Amino acid sequence: MQRLLLGTVLAIAIGSMTGHAAAQPTLEAGFGGPNDYGAQCLSPNDDGSSRLIDLTPAFPSGLNFFGTRYSNVYVNTNGNLTFGSGLGTYTPEAFPIADQPMIAPYWADVDIRGTACSGVGGDLWSTCMLAPGANNGIYWALEPRRMVVTWDHVGYYGCNDDLQMTFQLILTAADSGCGGAGDFDVEFRYTQCGWNTGEASGGTGGFPTMTGDTCTSDATCDPFPFPGFPSEYRCEGGQCWDGIPGQAGFDAGNRTDYVEIAGSRTNEIHTILCETSNVGETGVWRFQIRSGAIICPGAGDTCPTGMPGVCADGRTRCVADHTECRPLVDSTTETCDGLDNDCDGTVDDGMICPGASECVMGTCVATCFEGACPTGLVCETSTNRCVEDGCIDVVCGPGERCTHGVCGGACAGIVCPFGLSCEAGRCVDLCAGASCDDCNACDPASGSCLPRCAPGTCAPGETCAPDGTCIEDTCAGVTCATATHCVGGACVDDCDGALCPTGQECRRGECAAIGIDAGPPRPDAGAVDSGTVGADAGIDGGGGGFDADVDACFGFACMPSGAARRSCACTVPGAAGREAPPVAGMFLVLGLAFFASRRRR
Repeated sequence: MQRLLLGTVLAIAIGSMTGHAAAQPTLEAGFGGPNDYGAQCLSPNDDGSSRLIDLTPAFPSGLNFFGTRYSNVYVNTNGNLTFGSGLGTYTPEAFPIADQPMIAPYWADVDIRGTACSGVGGDLWSTCMLAPGANNGIYWALEPRRMVVTWDHVGYYGCNDDLQMTFQLILTAADSGCGGAGDFDVEFRYTQCGWNTGEASGGTGGFPTMTGDTCTSDATCDPFPFPGFPSEYRCEGGQCWDGIPGQAGFDAGNRTDYVEIAGSRTNEIHTILCETSNVGETGVWRFQIRSGAIICPGAGDTCPTGMPGVCADGRTRCVADHTECRPLVDSTTETCDGLDNDCDGTVDDGMICPGASECVMGTCVATCFEGACPTGLVCETSTNRCVEDGCIDVVCGPGERCTHGVCGGACAGIVCPFGLSCEAGRCVDLCAGASCDDCNACDPASGSCLPRCAPGTCAPGETCAPDGTCIEDTCAGVTCATATHCVGGACVDDCDGALCPTGQECRRGECAAIGIDAGPPRPDAGAVDSGTVGADAGIDGGGGGFDADVDACFGFACMPSGAARRSCACTVPGAAGREAPPVAGMFLVLGLAFFASRRRR
C-alpha cells in the first residue's frame, strides 16, 4: 500500500499536550434552529445520512479536495462528511480506504435515537424538528464562505445516551489574498469527549473490552478473522482488545493520500482530541488545504533527530501519516573537516586524506614541498606542514578547528553565499522541502514559514515584493539572473563575500568542492633540487610549472630508482627513465580492456 509522499501530505502528529484542567473551546453558534447550530438537521437515526447538500452558496468554486473539485456533500450520522455518497459504515476503517473521500472529525458509531431507541430515518429535515435543548442533534449551516456542522451531545450504539460526544467541523474558504479557487481551511473543535467505541464495533459501555490475552500483533488476537468482515480485535500495549475506537482525519478515497490524527483507532483517541491540539489550543485542530493538498501546521520547527554528527540537528517535515524530524544536513562520505559527516558517531575516520597527508584538527596536513603548498594553503615553518591560509601558527582549543583564521565549531569562519545558511559546517538551503501555504513564505535564514508581507507593512525604505518578502525600494522591478541578487538596485553575484567550508569554493551561488578529491597539484618550487630524495631534479614534467614528480602522482612522490621507486606505480610521460613498472602497466591494460568490453555490451 502506497502512503503519502513528502509534499503530497500528510498526517498530523500531536502538536501540543495540555492538561485535563484546560478549558474546552466554545462552539460556533448563531445560525438559528432549535439549539442555534442551524435550521437544518438530521432526524433521529442510526447510521443515516443527509440528502445531497449543495455547497455553492458557501463556496461558488466548490472545494478542491486532493485534486478533485466538489460542489456537493453529505453529512453522515457517524461523525463524518463525505463527497461521493452518503456513508453508513459505523466501524471506522483504517485510512486510506477506496472510493470514499471524506473529512472525519470523529468517525465512530454514533447513535442519535436516544434512550427511546426510535427514529424516523437518516434523511434531513428541511425544517429541524428537534426540541430546543435536546441531546443527540446533528445540525449544519451554510453562509457565504463557510459551512459549520455540529454533533451536539450525541450518544453511541445501541441507543446509549449515558456518555456523549460534542464536536464541530468548520469549513472556511481561504482568504482571497492567499488561496486559489477551491482552497479552504478546516477546523475540528471538541468540547465533550465521553466515549470512543459503539457496541456493534466491539465496545462495551462506550469503550473497547480487554480480552485478557497478551499479544504482539493484531493477528495474534484474531488468528481466524471472518472472511469479508474487518476484525474487531486489536493488539494495543501488549494486550488484546475487542473493539475499534473512533478515527479522525481526512481521506482522498484513492488508497494513497490521507491524513490521520495520531492516536486514531486507539483507546485514547477521545482524550487526545479533547485534551491536545496541533495549534496549541486545547480541543482545537486546524488544517489548511491548498491546491488540493493539506498543509501540515508546524512544519519547519527545529528539533533533535537523535542521530550523531552533522545529522543531529533537524526540522519537522510532514511525511506519510505523521510528522518527522528530518536532518537539516544529510550524511555524506567522510571528509577531513573536523565533523562526523557520515553520522556514524566518529569524527574524521577512515582514509580521507590524499597521499601521505593525515587529518589533523579537521585539515589534511602534508609536509611542505620545497617550501610550497597547494593553492589556499601555506607552509607553517614551525611544523613544516601545509595549513590553511590564515591559520598559520593559530592554536585552537579542544574540539575546535581553524577555518579562515577563526577557531570555533563547525560553522566558525564560514560565510555562506546569498540565500544559504551554515548548518553543521555546510552551506545549505534551509527552505528546501519546506511546506508553506499561500499566506506564508519561507524565511531563508531560519527555514520557517513566516507571514507574507502586504503593501505598507515593510520597514521604511523597503517594499513588498510579489513573493511576499520585503526588498529594498531600489530593487523593486529589478530582475536578476540565476545566482545573482539585487543590492542597491544592481545585480550582484551570490558568491560575493562568501567564505566556503575548507576544500570548497563558491561557484554559481553554491559552495562546491575544489578540483579533484586529491586536491590541486602542488606548485613547482623551481629548478634547484632541495636535496630531498624524490624532490625536483630541475626537470619540469610538462605540468605547466608543476613539479614533475608530483604532477603524475597527485601527491605521491616517486622514488628515484629501484624497487622503492616502482612502488609509486606512476609514470611521467616524456621524462627519460620514468616508465611505469610492469605490474602497473599490466593492470592499466587490463582495466582499459574491461572498460572497452563494458562499452560493447
